[in-house]
Amino acid sequence: MALEEKIKPSREKCEYTSCYCEENVWCLCEFFRREDAAQLEDMFVVFISNENRTVPLWRQTSGRGGQPVVWDYHVVLLQASSSSVVYDLDSELPFPCSLKRYSSEALRSERGIRPAYHRKLRVVPAHSFLLNFASDRSHMKNSDGSWKMPPPLTPPYTLQRAG
Repeated sequence: MALEEKIKPSREKCEYTSCYCEENVWCLCEFFRREDAAQLEDMFVVFISNENRTVPLWRQTSGRGGQPVVWDYHVVLLQASSSSVVYDLDSELPFPCSLKRYSSEALRSERGIRPAYHRKLRVVPAHSFLLNFASDRSHMKNSDGSWKMPPPLTPPYTLQRAG
């Protein structure tokens, strides 16, 4: 099936909460599982981070004036095929965006970037992510228990909810 014939969600219809990219991607994976499970075979969840938890990404909606946003980590959904695309709900690029364009405009080359900002990728099959993702959201709380950013309205992801 050509990419144009495949079911694709519109950005506007996706569940989205700012700063909860891994949960946003879980919802995207769940959309594909419900609507066209065969597509999951070509989909991968990509975690972008490094030891310092400082990874620059350009063309992010929270960016200012063409400057990169430095995330502690970021998560996107990759659909690998002859015309691979990236789903990134935090990007101002098209949704989905060709892997080639996403790589050149959002990731960019690491030449000229200090090694402390070099990115590492962890790639997980989407079906495995759906089965194994869990988060109590504790990494999004301050030491006093307040939220760094407001959480999604849905309950936290547990293995019972995810599986």
